[in-house]
Amino acid sequence: MWYQIFAYFRFLIKSTNQHGVHSPFVYDLITKCFYDKESKEMYQTISKYRNDVLNDHTEIEVKDFGAGSRVFSSNKRKVSAIAKNAGITLKRGKLLARLVSYFRIKNSLELGTSLGMATIAMKEATKVTTLEGCPETAAIAQKQFKKYKLTNVTVYVDEFSTLLAKLTNTSYDLVYIDGNHQKEATVRYFEQLLTTANNDSLFIFDDIHWSQEMSEAWEIIKNHPKVTVTIDTFFWGFVFFRQEQVKEHFIVRL
Repeated sequence: MWYQIFAYFRFLIKSTNQHGVHSPFVYDLITKCFYDKESKEMYQTISKYRNDVLNDHTEIEVKDFGAGSRVFSSNKRKVSAIAKNAGITLKRGKLLARLVSYFRIKNSLELGTSLGMATIAMKEATKVTTLEGCPETAAIAQKQFKKYKLTNVTVYVDEFSTLLAKLTNTSYDLVYIDGNHQKEATVRYFEQLLTTANNDSLFIFDDIHWSQEMSEAWEIIKNHPKVTVTIDTFFWGFVFFRQEQVKEHFIVRL
């Protein structure tokens, strides 16, 4: 917890808004997508889905392959508590939906389905593939997907490393990684997924300053030779592979 507090103060000192950005690509992304305040019809679906799981008090047993939880002391948890403490926030869910629309995402991959609150935000993509390690959590998400008639979503349940070995022969326009929160695993997933990136792909890493290890993983990813543009928004790290641009790193307040 203390690490995050100090990391956030450092972020505030170094970060800027659109006025400190001189890349036309990043400037447009910030002004036309990040800071877009217009109401969207898709927000209603995201909010409704979120309320559904927030009001589901079913108790399930969570199988956690990652760094564990700072909130829960037991693996037996109510769906509503998971949604409140571990799910994507409404603000970030709306941003994810805007990103799918802004970049006209066709094929997306999610590592860490959880209850599906980020998955529903990507529903406008042509195809969404989502991976989850916990069978009981995935079952709740699948029930919700059926309720919301998400016919473009495919869920795979197993350890990420096992599943990625079978899925890296596809090109993804968007990869959203919200799963393990450990340095070694995060870097390994990134390296496994590099073959799936095209020139216009966007990788999003969740909780890049969750711990010192995750900050170190973020630095490794930033400095990879195939990465050209990164944006650190503290909670999310954005990675681009646009070969037409010089290598630049931005720190932007949302």
